[in-house]
Amino acid sequence: MNLETLFQKVKKQPTETVAVAHAVDPSVFLTAERAIEEDIASFIFTGPREEMEKAAKKAGFSFRHDPRVQWINTPDENSSANKAIELIKEHHASVLMKGMLPTAVLLKAVLKKEGGLRTGNILSHVAGFSLPHRNKLLFITDSAMNISPDLTDKTAIVQNAVTAVKRMGVSKPKVAILAAVETVNTNMPATLDAASLVQMSKRGQINDCVIDGPLGFDSAVSTEAAEQKNIQSSVAGQADILLVPSIEAGNILYKSLTYFAGATVGGLLVGARAAVVVSSRSDSVDSKLFSLAMAISTKISKKSITQGE
Repeated sequence: MNLETLFQKVKKQPTETVAVAHAVDPSVFLTAERAIEEDIASFIFTGPREEMEKAAKKAGFSFRHDPRVQWINTPDENSSANKAIELIKEHHASVLMKGMLPTAVLLKAVLKKEGGLRTGNILSHVAGFSLPHRNKLLFITDSAMNISPDLTDKTAIVQNAVTAVKRMGVSKPKVAILAAVETVNTNMPATLDAASLVQMSKRGQINDCVIDGPLGFDSAVSTEAAEQKNIQSSVAGQADILLVPSIEAGNILYKSLTYFAGATVGGLLVGARAAVVVSSRSDSVDSKLFSLAMAISTKISKKSITQGE
């Protein structure tokens, strides 16, 4: 699956509604303009009405009076976040998107025990990369949410990513557990976790994927590198998902692919009752549209949102 096939899949689905928390930044409306033009989403914007109108006008947003757009006046960041989440819970929207408010404010609302979108699962980040010389999307987890995950965390992070990527259209994702070497070394905890995750997958503790590790980054994405190292694996060189050992490793890899490899990047938080798009203001419109497509394609059923699955 590549970026084009992801968008084709999303366009074939019924149009989903995105709840935007505190939509007072022009970049939100530039993204919404493209999404409506592509017929992949409608929007409910929450925030101070006057500020939203000003941002929309600055962006040249042409759908201000379109039936696919709704406006809800809220006085501040906290009320905007809470209202957007309420829209998800009441099935008026199926995707949550961050507007111009701190990520911490949005996450606090998402993770509230009462009225939030908690499921009991760990919340984790999945980044998608469309690379110029690769014929399918590459996904990395977790480069933005969990700082130093232990084995239990990694198990849940892998399952979150597999569930999301499978909903995007990859029937049985291949998961590479990254480390600095391809052999188990008792002095390198990432290799021990990798070996455990492989065994857990074999025993059915992680489902719907093929896992191998430890693998170096080169062995995970390059069949040539895997062959040179004589690594016999159905994952090596063909990985769909890369599990990184820490947030630092993931963040560095994320930015390296963005700045040096010319990747178009999307990303979302998974593990809540709805996908959460937390793009930054500096992300391009193409990147934000990619994130929306990822989120829409992983849409959770209304029954799951109600039951907190």
